Amino acid sequence: MANDEIYILKLIIVTMLLQNTIYIIGAGAIGKALAVFLKLEGKYVIIIRGSIDDKSHYFEKIKVELFNDTTVEAEVEISTVSNFLTLNGIIVLTNKSFGNPHLASTIKEKINNSPIVLLQNGLNIEQSFVDIGFSQIYRCVLFATSQSLSQNLFRFKPVAISPIGIIKGDVVKLDAIVKQLNSTYFEFKGEQNIEPVIWTKAIVNSIFNSVCPLLEIDNGIFHRDTTALNIAKRIVAECITIAECKGIYLNADKVINSLLMISKSSEGQLISTYQDIKNNRRTEIETLNLAITHIAKEFNKEDIVKETRLLGELIYIRAEIGKGF
Repeated sequence: MANDEIYILKLIIVTMLLQNTIYIIGAGAIGKALAVFLKLEGKYVIIIRGSIDDKSHYFEKIKVELFNDTTVEAEVEISTVSNFLTLNGIIVLTNKSFGNPHLASTIKEKINNSPIVLLQNGLNIEQSFVDIGFSQIYRCVLFATSQSLSQNLFRFKPVAISPIGIIKGDVVKLDAIVKQLNSTYFEFKGEQNIEPVIWTKAIVNSIFNSVCPLLEIDNGIFHRDTTALNIAKRIVAECITIAECKGIYLNADKVINSLLMISKSSEGQLISTYQDIKNNRRTEIETLNLAITHIAKEFNKEDIVKETRLLGELIYIRAEIGKGF
């Protein structure tokens, strides 16, 4: 049997094994939008609330407003981790990444060899799963925004196809995962070299998730305002120097172009950290600006990221104030 035929056979087998259930852990704006799109594709999807485990189990009708002013909806099953002895299928993480250490220990004995796919922003967010021996870990870099308009209504805007790469795993299973998660409204693709994409998006998110909340403005600010764009350029220059310390070499112009593409495509959308602050929730700034600052400190280059660090610290303080700190 030729290599191509063997590959196709493996892909068919793996796809059959994965297609039973897609578990989405995290009932936020991205998780609920993804669940609706997959349900519309005929997939069996269950949302598992990441921060609540009260054994409740129910169905919820969720509506998603799309970029072309149409609305789609689906009834989605929602549950909690303790309701399952095993999680056999694809486990997609859309929860806040600061919950990963607890989540990793909670689901470790339930998933067998099921793959986990992290649809989260930030640096080193997969480390908790690596440290305790998960065998199949895949990392997605999100190029989409989703904003809650009410409990059951969300506004979703894709920016580009979201790549998924391998942290631990193999190409055959990656291809099967992409096939299962891909949908008309939320597209995914396989990415062989995911680390530069992770760093590029982490830098871009460090800008959006600090500048936009501090200015109390939407994502479109960077293509509308040259002063805001100049701040972004300084942050990019700081961060790509630290990326180089990790062996990741990025082009500043390409990072800025990515930022501008997101800014234009998500005009009017509020970045997740701004939404979190408005709702008195913990932010993910520790995996963005503050994570880059931590890496800089490891290489004795903390002075290089002064603006990146300052913006991150201001967001951290503002979020704590909002919680009554």
